[in-house]
Amino acid sequence: MSYTLRGRVETRLAALVPVLLGACVLAAALHRWWPVELVGLMAAVGLFLDLEVWHRLLPYQPAWAPFPLGAVELAALMAIVYGFGLHASLVPALALFGAGWLAQLVLAQAGFPSLRLGYAEDGGELGRIGGAAGVALVLVFAGSAATYVVRLPPVVHLTAGVHRGPLVIRRREVLQAEPGAVVRGGIVVAHNDVQIKDVTVVGGQNGITVDGVHGTVLDGVTVQGAKLDGIHVRSAGVVIRNCTIDMLGNRLGQAIDISFNMDMGMSMVEGCTIVGGQEGITTHSSATDIMGNRISRTTGQAIDVDEMSMGMASGNTVRDALGVALYCNDRSMCMFDHNTVIGTRADVASGIRTRRGFAVLADFQAEADLWRNTLTANPVATGAVTGATLERTSQPGW
Repeated sequence: MSYTLRGRVETRLAALVPVLLGACVLAAALHRWWPVELVGLMAAVGLFLDLEVWHRLLPYQPAWAPFPLGAVELAALMAIVYGFGLHASLVPALALFGAGWLAQLVLAQAGFPSLRLGYAEDGGELGRIGGAAGVALVLVFAGSAATYVVRLPPVVHLTAGVHRGPLVIRRREVLQAEPGAVVRGGIVVAHNDVQIKDVTVVGGQNGITVDGVHGTVLDGVTVQGAKLDGIHVRSAGVVIRNCTIDMLGNRLGQAIDISFNMDMGMSMVEGCTIVGGQEGITTHSSATDIMGNRISRTTGQAIDVDEMSMGMASGNTVRDALGVALYCNDRSMCMFDHNTVIGTRADVASGIRTRRGFAVLADFQAEADLWRNTLTANPVATGAVTGATLERTSQPGW
């Protein structure tokens, strides 16, 4: 088909209308803004390529062209998403892009020609439909932005100095700590849509507890000296990023425990530095992305995807773990890709064969898929026991 420039733009914008409406529904269900942001980026990337590349490069666009063009647009979109830190869960984000790509393909091949008989002859131009689609996109984006601004929670500033805990948050708010602000005795999140930023927590049964709520964001928090878990999440949706957790000296504690929240959508742990503890990051009956974290000196498992969880661990660095570094257990489904595991140590004192210093271990009917991990100076690179399966693809350093 020979698109005019106007036809390319109108076709793209009209195809994005149902996708944007779906993103608004998804954003409301997840209590997160990223689906609408993602569709906005899809529109921006697509329009830029239409104006600057595709229209000049493809005076005639064959029917097979949407497949390679879609791959290029997806690569550009994901580079922007990760480059600018849009915290979108990978699988839903890919599904949203796929829906947009499929909608454009189906509408261009069948939908728009049925609505406008001269669609092909006019080079993809939609006439009044195209103008209406542009107006609809602007109105939906404007309405979504207005809703987002209206729903912004109040910002509460935590002044410098030591604050006695446990501090219980019972309303929607952004708790922003000033430099030098410390909460001694823990923080409990007891309301939906709470953000905690740059707070240092010392002590407490758990450093930060999130239980039975959704929309929690922990950004830049530091936890030290917790008795059980550094960050303890139960039946709650959470995004944790850029945290620092020190569990040294606590052989039974867990730095981050996210459990029993499969029905809350995807959670995320990204960019955290964790030292010590029995487990660095553990999930149970949870869907969690674990990305770009640095974990060292754990005594159990550094990353544990457990108890029928679904999880992706990507771009993490694990050093000096005792027993097991990456663990997929109990009928969980795990994707381990582009992780670096260095110097896992055998737990000789335990006498347990599954703690012989595995870089990656799949256990009890779990399914683990490995892709381009770097495993260095570990007594055992990988293993699968008690009915578990482990697929290896392109593993350097083995």
